[in-house]
Amino acid sequence: MKIKIVTFFAMIIVGFLQAQTVEVCKDCTYKTFSDGVKAAKDFDTLIIKKGTYKEYNILVDKPLTIIGENYPVIDGELKGEIITIVSDSVTVDGLFIINVGTSYTEDYAAIRVKRSMYFVIQNVVLEKLFFGIYIEKSQYGKIFHNKIIGDAVEEYNSGNGIQLWYSKNVEIEHNFVQHVRDGIYLEFSDDCLIKNNVSTLNIRYGLHFMFSNDDVYQDNTFENNGAGVAVMFSKRIKMYNNIFKENWGTASYGLLLKEINDAEITGNSFEDNTIGINIEGSNRINYKHNDFINNGWAIKVKGACYTNSFTENNFLYNSFDIAYNSNVNDNVFDKNYWSNYTGYDLNKNGIGDIPYRPVKLFSYIVNRTPETIILLRSLFIDIIDFSEKVSPVFTPDNLLDNNPKMKRIEW
Repeated sequence: MKIKIVTFFAMIIVGFLQAQTVEVCKDCTYKTFSDGVKAAKDFDTLIIKKGTYKEYNILVDKPLTIIGENYPVIDGELKGEIITIVSDSVTVDGLFIINVGTSYTEDYAAIRVKRSMYFVIQNVVLEKLFFGIYIEKSQYGKIFHNKIIGDAVEEYNSGNGIQLWYSKNVEIEHNFVQHVRDGIYLEFSDDCLIKNNVSTLNIRYGLHFMFSNDDVYQDNTFENNGAGVAVMFSKRIKMYNNIFKENWGTASYGLLLKEINDAEITGNSFEDNTIGINIEGSNRINYKHNDFINNGWAIKVKGACYTNSFTENNFLYNSFDIAYNSNVNDNVFDKNYWSNYTGYDLNKNGIGDIPYRPVKLFSYIVNRTPETIILLRSLFIDIIDFSEKVSPVFTPDNLLDNNPKMKRIEW
């Protein structure tokens, strides 16, 4: 295996030493993008001069560095896929790609990468698209500093901004994705890094994971998407320092976790969402140093969630802090700050002297009968919540934060 890797990199070095530059423009020898690709040799640099090139089905089947000069426009005229990469070691930099074809049988993309290694897609602007960047059975790639703006209206006839399928070790950083179906979508894609992206105003999810393990997403902003972010059927996902904001709707949330195990959720902000985190069938997850601010529900636990830990989080001014649909609890809540806590701290150690019970009976009622939400803030509700706190019947009697913080936690 080591011999193969050394041989591969030796071939790359030899190719770079022999590389030349090929230019494409209306006054050049090569007037179309496709002609330029055909004329170029392995590891050449292809310069696409400023202008408009009405082309689609451009096949890049050799190692190339493709650079757009002053953002040339590649116009697919809605006829199909525009650029398909089937070679290792391809870089695409500085193109403006528009008018990807729409199909109900083919997932046409502005840029598709198939069975490739060591690819780079950066500084690309994509508009009027079906799928944006589609990575298929590829690895060791980078998707940097791209702007992807769709015009999606319905789920059934729209695609995703950045999609990974059966891919590994891909870095997705500093991209802006808007008005597509899912901003970023991963399926069967492991060991990927998703960092410093903004995914907003998308029809369904800002980010969507399916069957993908050992991925990290951090420092991203997911705002005002149809249903927020969904992480499903995956293991060992790390979610650090993301912003989940203004994801509103009857079936919306900041973050959905379904069948997720052994994950870390740290340093995130959940603000102004219908539900901050909606959890189902997820186990052994550590929630730490997260802010839950002005959500309808900060956290909804729907069942089959065991040995999770909620430690040193801030719960600030949510209508409901925790919703629970079972009277059995196997999760730990400890040292969190709750803005609704009314206890005291006689010994001045910063920890409340009486435990806090975050699950209210009214939250349980609203879960079962949503129409009762109109009674929120009424005196009647205060009375039934107090009675449940004194003698729990419908909510878990051991779901307590025994060490509630008296002041908001700073980190």
